[in-house]
Amino acid sequence: MERKLSLFRRKCDMITLYLCALHSRESEWAVNSHKLKKFTEPGAVMFLVFMVLFAVASFFFEPRLAYAEAGVIVALVIYSLIRNRKRRKELQAFVESVTYNAESATNNTLIHFPLPMAVFRLADSGVVWGNQPFWAMCGRTGPALDAKLTGLVPHFSSKWLMEGKNRMADLLEVAGRKYQVNGNMVRSGTTEETYEFMGITYWVDVTEYDQVRQEYLDSRPIVMIILVDNYDEMMKPINDRQRTELRGALDLAMEKWCDGRGGILRRIDRDRYLFIFEKRHLDQIVKDRFTLVEGIRSVVSPTGIHATVSIGVGLDGTGYEEDYSYASLAADMALSRGGDQAVVKNKYNFEFFGGRGGEVETRTKVKSRVMANSLSRLIDDASQVFVMGHRYADLDAVGAAAGVCCIARTKGRPSRIVIDEEHSASGPLLERLRQDEYYKDAFISPQEAILRADEKTLLVVVDTHRPEQVEDENLLVACANRLAVIDHHRRAATYIENPTLSLYEPNASSACELVTEVMEELVEQDKILPAEADAMLAGIVLDTKNFSLRTGDRTFDAAAFLRRAGADPVRVKRLFQNDMEETKERYEIMKEARIYKGIALAAARETHNRVVAAQAADELLNISGVQASAVLYPLENGGVAVSARSIGDVNVQVLLEQLGGGGNKSAAGAQIPDITLRDAVNRLCAAIDKYMDTE
Repeated sequence: MERKLSLFRRKCDMITLYLCALHSRESEWAVNSHKLKKFTEPGAVMFLVFMVLFAVASFFFEPRLAYAEAGVIVALVIYSLIRNRKRRKELQAFVESVTYNAESATNNTLIHFPLPMAVFRLADSGVVWGNQPFWAMCGRTGPALDAKLTGLVPHFSSKWLMEGKNRMADLLEVAGRKYQVNGNMVRSGTTEETYEFMGITYWVDVTEYDQVRQEYLDSRPIVMIILVDNYDEMMKPINDRQRTELRGALDLAMEKWCDGRGGILRRIDRDRYLFIFEKRHLDQIVKDRFTLVEGIRSVVSPTGIHATVSIGVGLDGTGYEEDYSYASLAADMALSRGGDQAVVKNKYNFEFFGGRGGEVETRTKVKSRVMANSLSRLIDDASQVFVMGHRYADLDAVGAAAGVCCIARTKGRPSRIVIDEEHSASGPLLERLRQDEYYKDAFISPQEAILRADEKTLLVVVDTHRPEQVEDENLLVACANRLAVIDHHRRAATYIENPTLSLYEPNASSACELVTEVMEELVEQDKILPAEADAMLAGIVLDTKNFSLRTGDRTFDAAAFLRRAGADPVRVKRLFQNDMEETKERYEIMKEARIYKGIALAAARETHNRVVAAQAADELLNISGVQASAVLYPLENGGVAVSARSIGDVNVQVLLEQLGGGGNKSAAGAQIPDITLRDAVNRLCAAIDKYMDTE
């Protein structure tokens, strides 16, 4: 094979030199004048033509002279032919001499090339030829018969060559050295039967460069912000000496965890720490899943309150300023998800660790008063108010929307609830609200809202903070300049960015509870319509499962306020009634339930109403030994929906986030597109396995 390649190159070189000799005679003859001057006879053909013409002319005047001239012409032609043949032979010999010298130089260069080189067959990785540096790189003293490149370098793959690339993407390690592999693919053979594809590779030793590069990456700065979630609660009921001792215990716990990581730890506020370290230590911290989140709980106040922390990590920024900005966003994200967890923010996304416990209570009446005043100013400056919840709006979304409309009505601003009534889980509540004159025309479609919106329209989003879950994203864009968000779900990786007002409280039971607290600051009880009070109480009852889950003292305060405002528990109970068919449907779903690692899973083979599926998930929690439940059912437009509930230590939000869903600790949901029911069950079981393994 090597001999064929050599003959092919020699022929190409001969043709190239021959063409250069014909078309560049002046330059070639200037260099080799002593050999090429005698090859040139400019005007020989022209002289021959004139001699023939003179001979013909002489024939008419002196025939004997013409015969003599003809003989001379013949003799000159014969002489010229002989000289031309000799000249061609000398030129061919000269070209072959130059080609041989070039070939010898090329072969010598390839053999003694300082970089490792190898030629191999793509079909079986058999090495056809390799220079001495290549064999030395592979630990051989010389060429080996029937050697395979994949045998000499186990991690080598020729896929990149067959894809038309000239460089292998990853570095290869051979005998402790790192190599960047370059090359190209060639075809040998002269006919289709003898065609064979071969690869030519050049191996560049980049060990030192890679070490410098890795050191640069390992030494990149990481900024971490550590917040003590319940600092105020721990410090309030104790004296100055106890406060000093508690601060010292917190400092000691922080220093102990940061010790050995080669960083700088500083307290920058009473409840906030800044830790700067190198990226080389981050992998171990992530592998250990931020043990500080668990370890800090060993610090206990004299009143028995265990300390909890939220950690925000920023990395991959252009410098310290951008890393600090990422860390601040991550810390805010951790707090908005309930605290007691760590969030890592890089240039592209968030990564969550922990957060499986209950949310840390951080709300105060002062915050509710500030938010109420801000919302009041926004409504005063608006020409109209639109309120929008999530798709397939439930009682909590519609109830919170009714509460915002109540505030707008008392401020003298027209308001509308944006909802797709055909795809809603709150039909009975919509009918209850329409019984009041104010709400007869209060419900509009997203398309109508976009047509009515102007530059001073205020849009209030309730019961969700994710742009992909609202009734209509186009309306969200149209009202981006005046936008408020009120939500109680733990913040997900995707969220509505830069709202004018945001009220995120993951420790609240429902969006209706948050809106009720705002109403307490802005609306007199006698101004609240009974239908509005019923709607908001229904939202609280729905999300707390009749005040059995996620219920705090603020929840009962909100319910008491609504009761005084005219809410009737009997009317609210009627909003939750199902017809006989839906009741049968719920129990048909429950018949399919199986227990998997303490979680009840029910996979319904037919499409079901979303409310019925959620109710079935709630019913499954009544089974003894079940900590959580999940109902899966196919969607009409393809894909599978999942509704999950929890009454134990299982955080279903963290569980369903692996499937692209969200929610809170006790209630979450997800929609998985383009998947079969069986595959969805398998993915959920895999998510449960991962969740349990990392506990």
